[in-house]
Amino acid sequence: MKAAVLHRYDEKLSGPEFVTYQDIEDPKIQTPTDVIVRIGGAGVCRTDLHIVEGIWREKSNVALPYIMGHENAGWVEAVGSGVEGVKIGDPIICHPLVTSGHCLACRRGNDMHADGSSFPGINANGGYAQYLKTTQRSLIKLPKTLAPKDVAPYTDAGLTAYRAAKKASRHLLPGQFAVVIGCGGLGHIGIQVLKALCAATVIAVDRSLGSLDLARACGADLVVKADGNEVESIKELTGGHGAEAVIDFVGEGDAVANGIAATRNDGFYYIVGYGGKVEIPTLDMIASEKTIVGNLVGTYAELVELMALADSGRVNLKTKEYRLSKANQALLDLHHGKVHGRAVLIP
Repeated sequence: MKAAVLHRYDEKLSGPEFVTYQDIEDPKIQTPTDVIVRIGGAGVCRTDLHIVEGIWREKSNVALPYIMGHENAGWVEAVGSGVEGVKIGDPIICHPLVTSGHCLACRRGNDMHADGSSFPGINANGGYAQYLKTTQRSLIKLPKTLAPKDVAPYTDAGLTAYRAAKKASRHLLPGQFAVVIGCGGLGHIGIQVLKALCAATVIAVDRSLGSLDLARACGADLVVKADGNEVESIKELTGGHGAEAVIDFVGEGDAVANGIAATRNDGFYYIVGYGGKVEIPTLDMIASEKTIVGNLVGTYAELVELMALADSGRVNLKTKEYRLSKANQALLDLHHGKVHGRAVLIP
């Protein structure tokens, strides 16, 4: 099969290309529950750039060369002898984690914290290829309204945004405020989820005017340009108090400090993006009673819920398509801020 393979790290992302488009051996069925998926779309994520930088080399313990791509959808190509519930040709979307289903975390539905799991595209070969090996337990059948290439990024970007927005929606009330920092690939989904699940006023924050236009199109009630004065602007819009929920899809630079500062006392700051540090004096934590919440992907059930929203048209994903052979162009465009929404590779 053809695949875009990562052979070496590029800590400064300065090279002309990051992956090599080449022929490699097809994945094979090895256990009764294995499934081979013919990829219809593989999302290109900022995490992939972090992988190229080498940030994940200690976390994932993966040996190069290997194949990135952790946002995958397509069609069932082959199944193991014990697979039930899906058949060859079925259109599916893949939950990003491959788990046994037997550990306590699995049985509680906490897929992200399962024992002995693998994460194709992170610590195992992923979907920047024509075929991907996963297991039956990770597959969700797609309704006829959704094509694999159009939904692949929901498996991480969409699922992560959904999980954070769902947490916030549980405590947000009419008349309250939710701030979304970063309105690109994840943020534009988070805005739509918030509008679907609660009645809070949504304020979108981004330094890109194009991303703010996308935020408006996705239902943001108010927009604020990240120009150094965003905290003051948010305070002005919220009566001087800040927002009851701030969802930070950036997680680096000054976004973290600004996100915490824009959170109302007794409010919740949800951190989704990463690369920076959360630094706050303990006295300020005590006096403000702010809650800081981490967010890691999402559960299988939450991906099912998100597909229901997509099927009903309440959440729509903005994508830019690239052929798999143009994976380097997609990664470079993402690195240079030329992708508004999500890039998708199509074999």
